[in-house]
Amino acid sequence: NKVNGVGSVVYSTKENELKDLIKDFGKNMGLSDQNNPLRAAYYVKALDPQDTIKVAERIDRLDNTYSVEYGEGKIEKLFSFLNGARNVGLVLIGALLFTAMFLISNTIRITILARSREIEIMKLVGATNWFVRIPFVLEGMWIGILGAILPITLVTLLYYNLYTVVQPYLEGELFNLLPLTPFLFQVNGLILLMGIFIGIWGSFMSVRKFLRV
Repeated sequence: NKVNGVGSVVYSTKENELKDLIKDFGKNMGLSDQNNPLRAAYYVKALDPQDTIKVAERIDRLDNTYSVEYGEGKIEKLFSFLNGARNVGLVLIGALLFTAMFLISNTIRITILARSREIEIMKLVGATNWFVRIPFVLEGMWIGILGAILPITLVTLLYYNLYTVVQPYLEGELFNLLPLTPFLFQVNGLILLMGIFIGIWGSFMSVRKFLRV
């Protein structure tokens, strides 16, 4: 039977289950000296981790299913914590984006005011608005790139140390930290793109608002 929401299924024989149990608890348990009391198992991974409970319930309704284990009670708390952390993170990201755009806009505004005489002369000799705007947009882009260096450095150092300290304790567990690569490259690339976007957008909006010569 096909169960919706399943990403992958791995079959494990009862012999493999016994080997894993002996590996975890040691040979001193005497498990290898008796008949194998275990059952074969299927390790199922949901396409979306948030659907783990629903997938487990669907599997439990199948015929010939002896028992379904998915960390009941713990996984609900984990997803609740992750959802709360995600919402808090989104609020913080929004606040940081607003702050960054505000600072960049003010920086560009000061630059425009300092060069207002030059801009006025450029307009008088026929320079278009875009010709005047482009240097400020490029300046905003560079400000965004330079501003992204600090968070990229902090994220790299923090996650590297977290991975080095925590990951050894998570080996063999249900949840593991993402590998350093390509995760750090993806996150740092996203931060860099966000810095460039914020710099260009902030400078563009500032020029659009204050370039009236």
